Order: sequence, then structure tokens, then C-alpha cells
Amino acid sequence: MTHRLALRRLVLGAVTLAAAAAAVWQHARLQATHPLLPYATGWLLFALMLGLTAYNARKKLPFLPLFSSRLWLQLHVYAGLFTAVVYGLHAGCRVPAGWFEGILAALFALVTVSGLVGWWLSRQVPRRLTTVGGEVLYERIPIIRRQLRLQAEAAALQAIPEHGATTLADFYNRDLSAYFAGPQPFWRSIFSTRRRLNLLLGSLAETRRYLTASENANADRLADLIRQKDALDFQRSSQLALKAWLFVHIPLTYALLLYSVVHVVLVYAFSGGAR
Repeated sequence: MTHRLALRRLVLGAVTLAAAAAAVWQHARLQATHPLLPYATGWLLFALMLGLTAYNARKKLPFLPLFSSRLWLQLHVYAGLFTAVVYGLHAGCRVPAGWFEGILAALFALVTVSGLVGWWLSRQVPRRLTTVGGEVLYERIPIIRRQLRLQAEAAALQAIPEHGATTLADFYNRDLSAYFAGPQPFWRSIFSTRRRLNLLLGSLAETRRYLTASENANADRLADLIRQKDALDFQRSSQLALKAWLFVHIPLTYALLLYSVVHVVLVYAFSGGAR
């Protein structure tokens, strides 16, 4: 499966590169002799953008036998890269003239950049989730966090009635209560910054010097729960990033299409139909 996926990426990448090179060569060859070339590149660009939006429609109709979602995603990515090349040929290397062209150029740039971010997330997040035990339903994360907090509190307090020792309970109240009470900051979790985790485990290791053998067993349990909480925070941030990306990329895409339609109408309205 991995070899097939790598081969497919190689083929699609080669086709995209060849198509981009052919488009640049043809544009350079025809630019001086065909004054209506901007209309041709504009319609090609608009058709490509419509085709790219078909991926969102495909995701909403998963029951249709229209190839796999993974193949659609790959086609979407490489077609998006080719679309950026066509946009460069159509718009040229010039600063947009006027606020309307400026908004149109900004929308295209934002859609392209957000698309690349989404591509990176779609590749990295599932791979990294497998290293923390697989994906957890986003709606269950608060419930699991509460369960971890209750288990950590029980492990920290267990030594008090049994041995009258409060060292582990004091450590929990000082260093761990806030950690288990809520999620870590978004950016710290999404980039898997282990500094907070290592600090907590290091503090727990220092506290072990003052614990009895029975309390050390509870400390082992606490260390395991700290790692589970860190993995859960990564789950939350990763899935939140994917959800937030959809609320950015898709509205920007439809705004770009709307502005493109207005752009087409204005161009033909002020060009006499480009006869």
C-alpha cells in the first residue's frame, strides 16, 4: 500500500510538473501574437477552481463510487499546485491595480496558503496520532480528561489514609492540579512541545526521593497518567486544527469563486465582449 501511494505521488507529481512546464512554454510562445490569451488563461483558471471545489462535494457524498477519498485528495493537491501556476500566467508579475484586483489576488493567495496548510495537516496529524495510541473522538476528549484527573487525584491521595504521608498529595496539589484540570495551550500541544511534560516528570522524579515504596507505586501510576494527559492534549489540538482549517479554507474558496464570477462579468462588460 505504501509503495503504491509513493508511486501514485511520483506519477501525479511528474504529470503536474510536465503540465506546468508546457503551460509556461505555450504562454511564452503565444503571448506576443495572441492578444486574447489572457481570456483563455482566465477561463482555464476559473475551470480549475471549479474542479477543485468538487473535492468538497465528493467528501459530502462518500457513498458514490467515485474513486477513493485519498485519490481525490491527491488530485486536489496537485491540481491546486497547477492552478497556482496558471494564476501566475494569467495575472502576471505585477501589483494588482485597484482594490477589487487586490482583494481577488489576496483571496487567491489565502486559499493557496490555507490549502497547503491543510495538505500538511492531512499528512502529519494522522501519522502523529498513531504514535499516541490512535485517534480519539473529539467529543469524548473532555470525558477522558475528567477520568484522568480523577484517577490522578486518587493515586495522589491514596497514601494519606494508608500511611499518613502527604508528600505525593502536596506534589499533586502544587504541580499537577492545574495540569489535569484543563487542556494545555493549543500551540504547545500541536507542535508536540515536550518541555512541560519533561518538567512534570522531572519534578515527580525529584519527589520520589521522599516517598516510601508504596508511595512510589502510586508515583508510577501518576507518571503514566501524566503521559496519557499529554497525549490527550495533542489529540485535542490536532483535531481542533483540522476543524479550524475547514472553517477557514472552505469559506475563502467560495469567496474566491464569487469574486471570480464578478471579475468575469466586469471584464466582459468593459471589453465589449472581447470580439
